[in-house]
Amino acid sequence: MSIAHLLLWTTAAIWGFAFVAQSVGMESLGPHSFNAVRFLLATLSLLPLLYLFKSNKAQEKKKLWVGGMAAGSCLFLGFTCQQIGLQYTTAGNAGFITSMYIVFVPILGLLLGHKTEKHTWVGVALALVGLYSLTVGPNLAINKGDAIELLGTLFWTGHVLLIGYLSRYVSALPLSIVQFFVATLLATVTAFALESPTIEDIKMAWWPLVYAGVASSGIAFTLQTLGQKNVSPSVSALILSSEAVFAVLGGWLFMEETLSTRALVGCGFIMTGMIISQWPRQTKPAIELAQQP
Repeated sequence: MSIAHLLLWTTAAIWGFAFVAQSVGMESLGPHSFNAVRFLLATLSLLPLLYLFKSNKAQEKKKLWVGGMAAGSCLFLGFTCQQIGLQYTTAGNAGFITSMYIVFVPILGLLLGHKTEKHTWVGVALALVGLYSLTVGPNLAINKGDAIELLGTLFWTGHVLLIGYLSRYVSALPLSIVQFFVATLLATVTAFALESPTIEDIKMAWWPLVYAGVASSGIAFTLQTLGQKNVSPSVSALILSSEAVFAVLGGWLFMEETLSTRALVGCGFIMTGMIISQWPRQTKPAIELAQQP
């Protein structure tokens, strides 16, 4: 395994374990307050990278700011669903359901005139079977948390398509900073409107916040950027999609979460579907995935 591959696997692990940090952080902070501080830390952690990864690409300022506002709104809504859903479901379930955006993208892409290869549809079908097995219980009942996470996946899907479009006109790093800044504003307003965050609450959740805000954004973004320089987009997408597996592993190691046989089978179908749908791929999954915090 090359150093570049190791960097990408480390990125996937950081993202996967972030689901544990998000769950633990809500023991003292509400979901909106957690997101507000997390987004702020993410924005601040990305700013120094502007000097480390300077881009010579000309930026279309209107697309950067208007697109960044749209992407930041999707980011805010996606993380809001993810954070609220974690109150009612496991980190493992949340990780796998969130990762479904990888196979939902081609479905929504059809409406935008995107072409989709046959093997991608095979992957989508397998992933949907897995999603049913993972989330739907007796009498076709769906766990509240799983349903909220699934709703969030729609925003992640829209976010990926939006980033795929914007990446043709602006660099990834400035766009990431703008969208996290927008998400910070939206989450802060929501937090003060619906919750009553205090400095003491933030101090109690400090380490989960640092992990989710700094490690999962600034550090992971840097490792991903360095790793993808020497790894093909299709292989990068496959490695990064393993964050769902690390979410399950993190829940098992740190939160004593367990999965039923049915849930394990569902996760297996989803992972298989993700692999089939992404490999080989000639589009731009690496660019699209570059925005996942």
